[in-house]
Formats: sequence, structure tokens, C-alpha cells
Amino acid sequence: METALFNHKPDRSAPAVRVEDVWAAYDREPVLQGVSIDVQQGEMAVVIGPNGAGKSTLFKLLVGVKKPLKGDLRVFGSPIDVQRRQSAISYLPQAEQIDWDYPISVWGVVMGGRYGRMRMEGGARRFFPPSLAAQEHKEAVRSALRAVDMEAYARRPIGALSGGQRRRVFLARLLAQDARLLLLDEPLNGVDRKSEALIVEVLERLKEQGKTLMIITHDLAGVRDHADRIILLNRRLVADGPPEEVLTEERLNEAFGGEALARLRPVAAGLARS
Repeated sequence: METALFNHKPDRSAPAVRVEDVWAAYDREPVLQGVSIDVQQGEMAVVIGPNGAGKSTLFKLLVGVKKPLKGDLRVFGSPIDVQRRQSAISYLPQAEQIDWDYPISVWGVVMGGRYGRMRMEGGARRFFPPSLAAQEHKEAVRSALRAVDMEAYARRPIGALSGGQRRRVFLARLLAQDARLLLLDEPLNGVDRKSEALIVEVLERLKEQGKTLMIITHDLAGVRDHADRIILLNRRLVADGPPEEVLTEERLNEAFGGEALARLRPVAAGLARS
């Protein structure tokens, strides 16, 4: 059965993400300072910067789990909470933010991506337990698991899987949700080569079908092959544009500085030669 997982046709009347003069802090320590960004629908935008630069904080603001000190954030032209209620925003956090000992199966994790859709159905059905979910929700879960080659593991506890398998399962959860905006925080961190190749393939397919993706990564070497644009953060916006304009030694030095730049210089040099 063909699913609608990859068949979304976005309304291009507004940016997917608009961040205007946003400030954020933890315990009064600023982590984002006057950041303004527009990400267009259908783009793959990669967010890079040193540790503590505010990258994950930006995603938490966009998913609505943290509030800004000041500034405005819009997703598809609407406030964050409006798009969350419509299940339009999906979020893959860093692996260390997930409790892997929680007793839940792979199927249960991926079915969790359908809860927003179930609530939108209205009537008594929205109160049904997942085991009594409509067939369309179960098929969406199966299709998502097939897309990441994890259908055979559906009944296994999530904690029994390898790191790469776990990331594939959580990517399947995002696929099952069928959101318009996908926020992925280090999706390739700590995964095996097979999982990395599969995850990249799925992300490329989503982009081709019009989804909007924002991805945090430290893998600068792979950025130029996949990203439409790079957002370079270090608490403030350092640069925003195509990879060949952002991944320069000057920009990287501005964001990362001294010792870190020595590790990044080969990447910048490689871009300059390409």
C-alpha cells in the first residue's frame, strides 16, 4: 500500500521558519542574542557552531518546549503552538536526552508519532489507546519502519537496540508523524555506517518531496553535499547562506576561533578547491 508519508505539497505562501530578533537564556546567561533567520519551505538548512552556541536551544524554541526572552518565532506563518496542535512540527533530540531504559517497544515509539494525528480526529476515537488506533495509523507506523529498515524489530524494547538502530527508530517516528517541518539534532552522531547511509537517504527523499528540514551537525565534511544553506551560530548569527559562502576560513574562525579552527581548516580548504 502506498502511503502519504512523503507526498506532502507545502503551501509556499510563508517561510517555513521565521525567527525575528530572538533572545534566549538559561539562568540569566544568554545563549541566543538577537538571532533572525528565515528558512524557506522545502529547504534543507544545516545549523552548525561550537558547543554552547545555542543550536539546540534554537530547536527547543521552535518546538515550543522553551520560550524566548524576547523576539518572535513563526512556523508556516503561524505561532508555534498552532502548528504543534496541527502536528506540523517534529523533533528528534540528541540521543543523550532520551531515556533508553524506559520500557517501550520500537512499535510504541513510532506509534507515538501518530498521537497528534489521532487527537485531531475528534470524537471518542481520540481517547482510544494506541492498540485500538485506526488502521491508517497502524499502516503509517509500518510504512515508517519499512522506510528505515526496522520493521523486523517492531516488538523489541528500544533499549535493546544499537545506537544506529535507535536513531533509525526515532527517524521512523518522525516519518510516521508526517510533519511539514523536521528538526533533527545530531541525527548521525554515534551511528554505524549502514545507519548513516540509510538516514541520509531518507532525509534526501524527504527534501525531494517538499519537506523542510533543519539539521544540527558537527560533520562539516558532509554538509556541502546535502545542505541548501548553512546557518552558522555562536550565540548570535555569524553567517547564513550557501555552503560555499559560509564554510570559509574567515567565517569559521569568527565562530569557532583558534584551536577549533585548526581542525576545521581542511574542510574550508576543500570547499575552496571545489
